[in-house]
Amino acid sequence: MVRARPAAGSGREGNRRTTSGGRGLPRALAAAALCLALTALTGCTSLASPPRPTASASSAPPAPALPAGVGFQQLTRSLGPGSPVRLTVLSIAPDARARVTGAHGAGMAKAKTVRALADSVGAVAAVNGTYFDIATGRNHSGYEGDPIGLYAEHGRVLSEALNGRPALLVGREGGRIVARVAEAATTGRLRAADGARRELDGVNRVAGLILGCGGVGGDRLLSTGRYQQEPSNGLCTDPDEVVSYNAQWGADSPSGPLGSTEALLSPDGTVIGTRSPAGGPLPAGGGSLYGIGHGATWLRAHARTGTRMAVSLRMTDPAGAPLPGPVETAVGGSVRLLRGGITDPDAARLGGERQPRTIAAVKADGTLLLVVIDGRAKGVSVGATGPEAASLVRSLGAVDAVNLDGGGSATAVVRGQVRNKPRETEGEPVTERPVADAIAVLPGG
Repeated sequence: MVRARPAAGSGREGNRRTTSGGRGLPRALAAAALCLALTALTGCTSLASPPRPTASASSAPPAPALPAGVGFQQLTRSLGPGSPVRLTVLSIAPDARARVTGAHGAGMAKAKTVRALADSVGAVAAVNGTYFDIATGRNHSGYEGDPIGLYAEHGRVLSEALNGRPALLVGREGGRIVARVAEAATTGRLRAADGARRELDGVNRVAGLILGCGGVGGDRLLSTGRYQQEPSNGLCTDPDEVVSYNAQWGADSPSGPLGSTEALLSPDGTVIGTRSPAGGPLPAGGGSLYGIGHGATWLRAHARTGTRMAVSLRMTDPAGAPLPGPVETAVGGSVRLLRGGITDPDAARLGGERQPRTIAAVKADGTLLLVVIDGRAKGVSVGATGPEAASLVRSLGAVDAVNLDGGGSATAVVRGQVRNKPRETEGEPVTERPVADAIAVLPGG
């Protein structure tokens, strides 16, 4: 069964668009004029002068020129007396000379810093993306960096959805960037050459261990043994699963229990062999179907060497219908912050504690905003609660917004430099946390 997996693991939280290369005034003069206009209210950072290269995550020199239609600004707002909050904002207009995509490291099972992820794809800017399995989490599966919730690149689902949870969806249509926030689900199916069919339970995760739970079948909350139909911050188990691994996993499949079976697949889906128990290297460019319990029994009966196995995992709306519009990149979050310009009631689910946050938002004109809110720095930037975060991005013109991973993960990178102040705990030094994936802005359209 396809899982509803909530924000867990790394979930220790976790205005006006400025553009470089604007039309009319020369780029430097336009940026400087806009910055002077905003300085008194926002503490805007000028775009006129390129920064000097530095390896320090704590330095934040002025941002250099970005592709036309891509803007950068940093500003300070107040949440009340003694409660300043610092925002780093990237804006990407629908007609920007840029592309927006997800980026992950060499494999889904490993974490990398946002800066490393941006460098790996040649991005001019990036922020962190999904929640993920983290080694310090109480339910760690053994693979730090494995995304929790929906994650897709180039239209291919690499991590199944937290069914019904909101996500940032990005595609292109008519040469323009189409960005939106929508509730999403995933539906997985297997079909063997003999016509046998089965549900696909998940992709690129450990079979039988479901961080966040909330599936549509046999998920049981480990702490109580009860069936779990809704997302939860706990860990669920399911003894009867088939999980797929693909070339994006980037590691051996886990060592399986006695009775487990794994069908090894070539890049075109042909079964090139089986092994039991499951676990080991994956075929070059290919993947596997990894079964436990009844899932293993099904594979032994129907995954015949030399035959093809049809594997599908598609994104849908919560009712199972295809998502409208183009979807090339999908990055799942925890809760919706804004819906139609109004604070969503789910924003309160983030609790009353102010934390660093990363938010994906969309303005009425389709401009995508990637916003990082710093926190854990008393007197400098205190972070935000869910409702406060909703108000902050609404003040930037957003009408829809979703909360992504935050806390020590909240990171914004522009031209190879970390522009905000990510911290693991209150008052600690600025550090870059390795994360599962990033939302990357690349030059070109």
